[in-house]
Amino acid sequence: MPYNFDFEKTRADFPILSREVHGRRLVYLDNAATTLKPQCVLDAVTEYYTRFTANIHRGVHLLSEEATALYESTRTKVKSFLNAESTSQIIFTSGTTQSINLVAQSFGRSRLKEGDEIIVSHMEHHSNIVPWQMLCEEKGCVLKVIPIDDSGTLDLNAFYSHLNERTKLVALVYVSNSLGTINPVEQVIKAAHERHIPVLLDGAQAVAHMEVDVQKLDCDFFVFSAHKLFGPTGVGVLYGKKELLESMPPVMGGGDMIRSVTFAKTTYAALPARLEAGTPNISGVIGLGAAIDYVQSIGLKNIEKYEQDLLDYGTERLASIPGVRLIGTALEKASILSFVVEGIHPHDLGSLLDQEGVAIRTGHHCTQPVMARFGIPATARASLSFYNSKQDIDALVSAVQKAKELFS
Repeated sequence: MPYNFDFEKTRADFPILSREVHGRRLVYLDNAATTLKPQCVLDAVTEYYTRFTANIHRGVHLLSEEATALYESTRTKVKSFLNAESTSQIIFTSGTTQSINLVAQSFGRSRLKEGDEIIVSHMEHHSNIVPWQMLCEEKGCVLKVIPIDDSGTLDLNAFYSHLNERTKLVALVYVSNSLGTINPVEQVIKAAHERHIPVLLDGAQAVAHMEVDVQKLDCDFFVFSAHKLFGPTGVGVLYGKKELLESMPPVMGGGDMIRSVTFAKTTYAALPARLEAGTPNISGVIGLGAAIDYVQSIGLKNIEKYEQDLLDYGTERLASIPGVRLIGTALEKASILSFVVEGIHPHDLGSLLDQEGVAIRTGHHCTQPVMARFGIPATARASLSFYNSKQDIDALVSAVQKAKELFS
């Protein structure tokens, strides 16, 4: 598929790609864990600390006003990036995990009661399982699980059968971090909304690979992390429909989330401040703004097309190696290649690949139920981004072949 960006120029925007690992060119294929950071993001973070260091909001001096303007400009950028209706729908958190926990502990705790049901899928990250389990234990709710087939595809018929008058929330991953499956979220949301059931989408693995339009999707909540989108760690986003966010009681009290405080009573500020207690990760949020600008300068449609070509190439090359089994072969996939090699534990394989300069992720990827579903303890996972190349795939394949020879 044709794409329209300068690959070599884009790759040069990431300074870490110029380093060597164990005397070899770095081949970074661990993007699902965290993405690399372009120079413009590094510069934005550095600039905050060298020119604008000040706490935001409330300050009347110039540095505080400048820092506040930069911080709030990111909220505007996220609104546009997700096509939200209002900046008041954009809540900054520490990451996807905190965003999900905020919904669970505020929206869920205030609305759910004994016997109510929450639906998740078998391919969820632990961050979209454990918070709901904790809520179920506290409230006496029931967690229902949508099964997946041998390709890692969601069983929609099973999902439809789970929907009933007791269902109060559906929490679903948009793109699986361990399988690469792109879920049919539009169909899920439509079916849930026919019963007036809200839907939360975990978009952590989606935002760097495809365009997201929360109004078109009509999801009720959408969450993601900055570091999956070429931004800094420690920053996340919770988008919610305004009427739902306004109904959510704060779960953290402190500075900046209040309208007035007396020892008799506290009244809370309007959105988004009401759900953002305390001094935030100011530099990180500013870095997220720079990352969004960068991604949009390349174009997510370009990124999606390029990565699909890379995924197709990687799938073909890995599948051609005797003894390699791909885990996650859904028809709709993002750029994740999970696999096991006969006779080699994934952790051993990862260590051997590291000696060849190839960085992959090994383990259960915080999706232990997925590993149990496929009868394996772990996988090796090569996750791709637009700064990767077919040369990187070739280096991966060569390193896997070398590992096979060593173990044979």
